[in-house]
Amino acid sequence: MSAFDTATAVRPAGAGAYTADVDPSWHVRRGANGGIVAAVMLRAMLAEVGDPDRVPRSLTIHYPAAFDAGPTTIAVAVERAGRSLTTVSARAARQDGQGPVALALGAFSTARPTVELHDIAMPDVPAPDDVPAFLRPEGGPAFAQHFQYRLASGALPFSGADHAEAAVWMAPLDATALDYPLVAALTDAFIPVLFATQTGPLMSPTVDLTIHFRAALPLDGQDTGPWLGLFRTRLATEGFMEEDGEVWSRDGVLLAQSRQLALAAPV
Repeated sequence: MSAFDTATAVRPAGAGAYTADVDPSWHVRRGANGGIVAAVMLRAMLAEVGDPDRVPRSLTIHYPAAFDAGPTTIAVAVERAGRSLTTVSARAARQDGQGPVALALGAFSTARPTVELHDIAMPDVPAPDDVPAFLRPEGGPAFAQHFQYRLASGALPFSGADHAEAAVWMAPLDATALDYPLVAALTDAFIPVLFATQTGPLMSPTVDLTIHFRAALPLDGQDTGPWLGLFRTRLATEGFMEEDGEVWSRDGVLLAQSRQLALAAPV
């Protein structure tokens, strides 16, 4: 198993319950990175659905408290299983009884008859081999040590830029097969683009994250990354910021769209 697969693994505990324990190296200043939590919750929900034809379409997670190191129990419930759509809820709580650390709702569906509209395209950016790689910048969150980044456009974190936007090639440092939990993690794998407008670290724990999965996996052919993340923040005020994201495969398949609300306060 890759380091990512190990970090996001869940173990069945019977009656819709699963356990997880995320290593602190995947944390931010306190608790696991929001995308890593999303991957953990999604693994438990996929296991409970238990139908490979019903794939994730939508996942929304709220983060009422830090997903700290130590055993965490995830209680998963199939709220409704229709002819083609299954709605699932999940609640993660520490085993010390201190209340929930993540609450999730997900929609899982078979393929359906559809109309086609493709009014979106991958931006024209340099290929990953044409831009230099960098690892976790000084002052960046701990989880970033597990990823390699290649900035295709935008500014580096803590560079005092005028705009909070970036296109960045991303991949875990060890080879990791592309699956839905990895796509979920990639929507939050880059350091918040608001950091580019600053010259020092911020606190930015995620309040809520919604992910729309837009491509069936596995893709045709082997996609081992890196994958392109597009991220933009337009407003930070009253201690909160939003970040919109897209995740693309190297050959131009839109894998996911995301939006999150996070705190934004100086450390």
